[in-house]
Amino acid sequence: MILAIILLSYVMIVLDVSIVITGLPKIQAELGFTDAGLSWVSNAYTLAFGGCLLIGARAGDIFGRRRMFVTGLTIFVIASLLIGAAQTPLWLIAARAVQGFGSAILAPSTLALLQTNFPAGPERTRAISYYASAAGVSASVGLVLGGVLADWLSWRVGFFINGPIGVGLVLVALRAVRETRPQSGAFDLIGAVTSTLGMSALVLGIVNSAADGWSSTRTLQALAASGALLAIFVLTERVVKQPIMPLRLFASRERSAAYAARMLFIGANVGFFFFSTQLMQGVLGYSPAMAGLAFLPATITNFLVALGAPRLIAQIGSRNVLVGSMLFGLIGIAWLSGASAGGDYWVDLGLPMLLIGIGQGGALGPLTLSGVADVPAADAGAASGLVNTAHQIGGSLGLGLQVAAAAIGAGAFTGRELLAHRVGNAMGCAVLLVVLALLVVLVAVPRAKPAEVVPTGVPRQSPEGSMERPLARERVQEER
Repeated sequence: MILAIILLSYVMIVLDVSIVITGLPKIQAELGFTDAGLSWVSNAYTLAFGGCLLIGARAGDIFGRRRMFVTGLTIFVIASLLIGAAQTPLWLIAARAVQGFGSAILAPSTLALLQTNFPAGPERTRAISYYASAAGVSASVGLVLGGVLADWLSWRVGFFINGPIGVGLVLVALRAVRETRPQSGAFDLIGAVTSTLGMSALVLGIVNSAADGWSSTRTLQALAASGALLAIFVLTERVVKQPIMPLRLFASRERSAAYAARMLFIGANVGFFFFSTQLMQGVLGYSPAMAGLAFLPATITNFLVALGAPRLIAQIGSRNVLVGSMLFGLIGIAWLSGASAGGDYWVDLGLPMLLIGIGQGGALGPLTLSGVADVPAADAGAASGLVNTAHQIGGSLGLGLQVAAAAIGAGAFTGRELLAHRVGNAMGCAVLLVVLALLVVLVAVPRAKPAEVVPTGVPRQSPEGSMERPLARERVQEER
């Protein structure tokens, strides 16, 4: 029962992210979003999610994980209903931000409850495998479901169905899940607020440059505010007793490179989903349902490669898998950038998406391993949270850069030609982001050590207080 509660709540998070993607053109047409403003449907969620993730994880330790699980799920469901009822762009963006805040509380609570309710060994390994698999399956189903709902009913339906499901999960969780023992501690509220507002201002400045240019007063004000807020954040993390992002985590060259490479790589791939759905529906004439199905080569390959990545890492090393995966993704995105109206699906879309799926499925595990490499036991939770924060913030920054790149030279085009031009520019920017990520890995990530693989990408604390790589140790237990 507990496993079902955890998996269903996690599936809701992943499904909503995917459902939005294939519904974007319908959302833009119905609510009147501008081309640049449409990116905030994604950015508002990921910035709130990434900015509040560390504080959400800390809240579970202090107040109890069941309590925060129910709180996060309640906020997520209420925000989903508000999104479904949205009548203006501002209404939808604000509700998406609230939904991201709910996810920041809910997501770390789901994994924490899984680890506390299943003993170490084969039982926990199987539970974590189901948890990881649920993400891959949900992402694939969400893209298709979002397209089908937008095409046959309404994009709003995907958010309204969270209501009854969420209420049922809350009621069952209150009966079936035991509360964890609260711990003493304090919140780094200044760090949480300044980091979230600083990154939001940075993305706002980048996206605004697409409409007003880099020299406009609004763009410069946003960038200046971002610099000031992020400077306050860094100073706060240096002096506060319990920082949400201990700066000592950046003392390792490998970890710092992993955070930077993750932001660049995720930024490129979030833009791939965002602009590909517009390419398929606006240029190639696909219906939302067909666009969702068209993503399957990428999402299914991503899922299968992610399942096989641990064994491959054990054979040839984490760095080799990472470099090879990024090369596959780079070729796929570069290939996709040449797609045009009237082309063949498999040549122009299907095969590039297969390569992109290989890149996504193979790269994230090694990036996570490097992001938590040699972390002291006391910083295990903070390091894992920083990996997830880099993931979310990287998506917003990368998408903002691609929105700005999409506007370059767009004044000479109209209609489908304009959209095709924007998508081509955006994919060119995505290629550059992956190239930079690959260079960071080649320069700063050391060659592979003997493989120790964490299936979810999150280290855990052993009873003795040391860092433990679960899959390697539990595989030995199973063999015995």
